[in-house]
Order: sequence, then C-alpha cells, then structure tokens
Amino acid sequence: MALRLGDEAPNFQADTTDGPIDFYEYLGDGWGVLFSHPKDFTPVCTTELGRVAALKPEWDKRDVKVVGLSVDPIDSHHGWKGDIEETQGTALNSPLVADPDRTVSDLYDMIHPNANDTLTVRSVFIIGPDRKVKLIITYPASTGRNFDEVLRVIDSLQLTANYQVATPVDWKDGQDVIIVPALSDEDAKEKFPKGWNPVKPYLRITPQPNK
Repeated sequence: MALRLGDEAPNFQADTTDGPIDFYEYLGDGWGVLFSHPKDFTPVCTTELGRVAALKPEWDKRDVKVVGLSVDPIDSHHGWKGDIEETQGTALNSPLVADPDRTVSDLYDMIHPNANDTLTVRSVFIIGPDRKVKLIITYPASTGRNFDEVLRVIDSLQLTANYQVATPVDWKDGQDVIIVPALSDEDAKEKFPKGWNPVKPYLRITPQPNK
C-alpha cells in the first residue's frame, strides 16, 4: 500500500556515500527530506543534487537532514559524485542511498509502475520529528524539483506545528498567516495579542506569531 500523509515513515538501514546509516538515527530529533532519483548519471538529477548541496545552510538552519536515493549501487554513486561537483560547483554533502535490491524504494513506493520496474520516480518526502510523513510530491522524470518550494513547505510545517495557524496561498516566511477556524475569537485574543483582520469569520489574518 502506498504511503499517505500522516503515515509513519518506514525506517531502514542502507549503504550510502557517507557509509552505512540507520534512517531514524540519522534524522535524530529533527526533520528529514528523502528524495529519490530515477538513476545515476542522469542530467536532471545531477542538477538537483548540486542544488541540494548548495542549500546546506538552509537545511541546517531548519534542523533538516536530507537523504537522496537511487537504485544504482554504491560504486556508481561514488563515480557520479565527481560529475556533480564538476558540473554544479558544489560537492555532495549529504548521504546518497544505494538501493540496488529496491528495499527502500519498495518501502516508500518509489517504483514507477507504468515506466520501468527498476527506476524510481522523482519523489520527495518530508518527515517530521514524530516520524510521520508530512508531505509527498512526485515529479515526472523530465521535470526538475523546486527545492525552494520544499524549504517553503518546511517553514510552513514548522510554524503550524507550534502555533494554531495555517499559511495562505503562496505564503513565505515572514508574511501574514491565518488563525485556524477551530480557535474561538476569545481564545485567539490570548494567543495573538497583535490582533487580526477579520476578513470573514472563518478568515482571520494575523501577523506571523514568531516574528
């Protein structure tokens, strides 16, 4: 059965470019991003891994560990690392899982049933400190991922996990947010001393509470 939002992210042990890891141990008490690649030495994935490496300060700022994966063996991954650094100007700085027996790919339903029974789809999973799946995005092989969007979603998830708010369309960190409808006006006065704009009874706009 495919993973759904709110499901527990499966743990796994695997060989990676950084050595053997236990996924849960690697994540620790923080957030995680697991993203799969159709195979090594592919053009779009090369650009993606370079971008992920360049964003390391952003992942660190949010206490996020990133893990890549493809079904190719570890020797292939190590060979690919050189191409990534040469063409993207940034060395790989997070583990890339080797999954030649498809153990992890099957756990996360990453094998594309209509394309090839060995190639993983271009999936992204955001995993919270509670080990629950918070977001799943799957891209076609021809389209590179937008990791700025992944960071934006993490900002929203981390904010809404701690405050009774939701983030509106196209929201970015620092912008106004929405007080959740389940919170009464009376309780909202206590939690949101800056007040809010009551556009509608169910649409109360307030400044981001942790800014």
